[in-house]
Formats: sequence, C-alpha cells, structure tokens
Amino acid sequence: MLDRVAETIRRHGMFRGGERVAVAVSGGADSVCLLHVLLELAPRWGLALSVLHLDHRLRGQESRQDAEFVCELAGRLGLPLRLESADVRALARQTRDNLEQAARLARRQFFLSVLRRGEADRVALGHTRSDQAETVLFRLLRGAGPTGLAGIRPVTPEGFVRPLIEVSREQVEDYLRRRGLGWRLDSSNLDLKLARNRIRRELLPRLCREFNPALEQILAQTAVLARDEEEYWTRQTERLARRLLTRGDGALTVPASALAGLPRAVARRLIRRAIEQLKGDLRGIDFEHVESVIELAAKAEGGGMVSAPGLEIRRSFDWLRLSPLNAECGPLDYRFDLQIPGSCRPPGADFRLRFELRECPVADSRYNTRRSALDWGRILGPCELRNWRPGDRYRPATHGGEVKLKQLFQKAQIPLWERRKWPIMTIGREIVWARRFGPAAQFAAGPESRVVLEIWESPEP
Repeated sequence: MLDRVAETIRRHGMFRGGERVAVAVSGGADSVCLLHVLLELAPRWGLALSVLHLDHRLRGQESRQDAEFVCELAGRLGLPLRLESADVRALARQTRDNLEQAARLARRQFFLSVLRRGEADRVALGHTRSDQAETVLFRLLRGAGPTGLAGIRPVTPEGFVRPLIEVSREQVEDYLRRRGLGWRLDSSNLDLKLARNRIRRELLPRLCREFNPALEQILAQTAVLARDEEEYWTRQTERLARRLLTRGDGALTVPASALAGLPRAVARRLIRRAIEQLKGDLRGIDFEHVESVIELAAKAEGGGMVSAPGLEIRRSFDWLRLSPLNAECGPLDYRFDLQIPGSCRPPGADFRLRFELRECPVADSRYNTRRSALDWGRILGPCELRNWRPGDRYRPATHGGEVKLKQLFQKAQIPLWERRKWPIMTIGREIVWARRFGPAAQFAAGPESRVVLEIWESPEP
C-alpha cells in the first residue's frame, strides 16, 4: 500500500517537498486510511500535516459523533485540527441543488478557503480507485462525453491531491484492519435512494459478477485514457480559442466559416470552451446544444439564433455571437459634443476616434477606409457624435446617391450587434460622416479645400 501510494504521488507530482498538507478526514475508512498513510510517508517529502473536518449537520447525533471521532484521532496523532460546520440544507435551498451536491459544494468551499488563506499548500482528499470507477460509470450512464469520463483528477489546479486514487476500497479496508485502525460508518452511504449508492452497492457488483470481474480497474483505466486525451486536446483548443474567439461587450464572437471548416470533434471542443468562458462552467449544456451551434455555423444563409441554458447564440453574416441570455447587443443610445481637434472613445468600442486639422493638398486627403478627409470650411456649426439609428441615410462621397446606412451595413456585412453602437458624426440632423463609409459628399475634401479635417481610428487607448 505505502509503495503504491508513494508511486502515485511521484507520478502525478503531488508534492515537491516541504508542503503543508491539510488532510480532509470525514471519519470514514478512505479518509482515515489516507491520514495514516500520509503520516508514514510524510518524512519522504518533508510534509507538515494537519486535519480538516466539516460537519454537514445532516445526520444529527451521528454527525456530531463523526466530528468527535476525528477530533480524538487528530489529538492522538498530535496533528493540528481545523473543524467547521455547514448548514447544508440551507445551502441546498439557496443553490436549488440536492443535498448530496450541496454537501459537495460546502466541502469544496471549506477546502478552498483553507488554501486561499494560506493555511495549507495542498488539501489531500481520500478518493480511491473504486470512487473513480463509480464516477466514470455514473457519468457514462448520464451521457457524459470524454471530458466527463476523465473522472476524478489526481491533482487539480486549485491544490487538491488524491494520493489513494490508484488504490481500491477493498485495499483501504484491508490496510486498516491489518493495523487495527477503526473508522466511522456513514449511514447515508446505505441509502439506495441515492443513485451513486445504487451504483456502488448494486449495479457495479452485478456487472463485475456477470460481465467482467476486473471492471473496476477497467473503468479507472478509462478515466486515465480520457484524462490524458483531454489534457492534450485542452492545450490544442486553447491555442485555437486564442486565434478564433474574440471577446467584447461581455460576449464572444467566432467566424462561422472558420468554425464550420473545423473537424466536427474540434468544433465541438471550441464551442464548449467558448461557453465555459462565458458561463464559467458547462452545467446544463448537452450534446444537442453544441450540435445546434455547429449547424448554425454551417448554414448557407447568414442569420439565425439558437439558445442554450443561460445563453443565446446569434448568427449575422459570417459571424456567430455567444452572449448571456437577454444581453444587449451593444450599448444604449449615445450622443455627445465633439471637441475638434481631439479624440474620443465611442461607448462600447475598443478604439479611439481621432480628429485632426491640417493644411495639405487634397491629393493627400483622399478618403480611404482608415482615414476620412473632410473640408473643414464647410463644417459650420457644432459637431456631435452619436450611434446609428434605424432610418439613418446620407449620400457618401463614394456613392452615387443617397442611401440608407442599413443598406451599407448589409453590403459590408456588418453584424447586427455591431450596428447599434456604430459611430455617426452629425451637425444638427445632417450626417457629416459615418465610420467606415466616410464623409458625406457635400463635406468631402476637394481641390479647393484649404483646411482638412482628418478622422481616423487607433487602438484604445
């Protein structure tokens, strides 16, 4: 047992040496075994151990006796103890989770608080290979993909480590019995109303008897294979996300053609990564949600929308936009006076508009998509900058006649969510200039212009 656990610790780099390790001890066999094993192995890595226990206040006197057992154990071993309690029932009402999920959340919050306050460098948890097998089977039955089948991770970025993850529950109990070490029995583990208990006590044993006696090991190996695959694909997906995903206005955009051109397996991962970036998790996101986004990207027509829990995904031309549900597609209407010369950042924009006056030949002042040249002598009156409004129309210098800006948006394939914040320069009710489409014909610089107003944009700030 000790050599196997030591090898697990080395293989996964759980300790480098000299860490303060808080051992989560519920009083059950797994956590009691973990504490004694780490106590024996501590000199190899120079570990300083302490004990954590959370009373869930779910089983009355039994819960209190668990806490007393852990207190006595820590005292007998001469280890510091951090004991806390949580109102798991209240937490379940607050989060609308079941008691099992709420208890898991309470434990996680407790352990993370210990790490964040610097009271420990690692928190050691007593999950075993048996727990791993049950988790993989449970997730498989619920329709999990490769990410879910990776199961329980031996080491997490937060600082959780699981030294017993390659040891079976049977081996744990054999270790304790051989050393005459006692542990507490959690009566809730006998409740067959809980799916996990039915898997542990009924389904998995039956599958082992009738199909494969080595099923526990096979399921645990499946988790290893899935985890290694996930680690590789996570790195690849992150590189792809940095190249294709653009964040702005609390949303993410991705070119539909680029997404549709990816192998489907890669596209699924990129979509899941985008959703995770926006929501913080993938709760409620299933296979059909992801597939519907891929189908939206693959459509010949450049429009449409699909929904997922807490999100809406819109398509406009060659862009997909993932945003929180009911989020505004841009800022509210804006209008303000311009200081010329000067600069400003339009609300919701990631650039600044620059307004400069200069004397120059008109040959240097021809309009292009990056710079606009206006005849300053024709601009009589204070200038304002506002966002586009439905019905706006003007006659661009590059166009044969008056046209609605909506038509210009469509021709230039400007996505719907970009239009509302589109900056327009006006004098009174007259449009003088529009971003990308340039000056109105009557205000464009010409051979007779003496002073030119140049408008251009630069990255913020």
